[in-house]
Amino acid sequence: MRIHIFGASGSGVTTLGNALGKKLNYPYFDSDEFFWITTNPPFTTRRPPEERNQLINQQTAQHDNWILGGSVVSWDNNWDFDLSVFLYIPPAIRLERLRKRELERYGDVIFTDPERKITTEKFLQWAANYDENLHAGRSLQVHQAWIKNLTTPVLIIEGDTTVAERIAVILSKINELEDQ
Repeated sequence: MRIHIFGASGSGVTTLGNALGKKLNYPYFDSDEFFWITTNPPFTTRRPPEERNQLINQQTAQHDNWILGGSVVSWDNNWDFDLSVFLYIPPAIRLERLRKRELERYGDVIFTDPERKITTEKFLQWAANYDENLHAGRSLQVHQAWIKNLTTPVLIIEGDTTVAERIAVILSKINELEDQ
């Protein structure tokens, strides 16, 4: 089973992907690991698309079953998912999660270092604009169009549900698909 989980930043894609991977004993691949070159600070240098796609194809080809988390809408890859899962959480909850994550990831430097503060504020503004479709790239409108174009089953999970609840819904869908 090849599962794709996606949604807005802060919707819980990585948390769910890791937990589901442990439950199913599937490797979890985070699109950020392929999209961004490892740098310090992280998430500052994009990997060239050809290299990114080659890396992800090499990694996933080693497994019959896997989970890919993150938005890969514009990656020009021939995806072969068995199930796609879209997570939607209200903006206020996502932004609160992201603020907390940024503080945990970088510490007080997001307040004290002028450059890091600007970077954090820009990131949070970008994330806040997801529902408003104010930028190219990841947005609700782009994800809705992606859902319409997918040829695989799509499971939409809305609301601030627990990881356990999400896993139960996904496992039920997997069982349904396997019974067909």
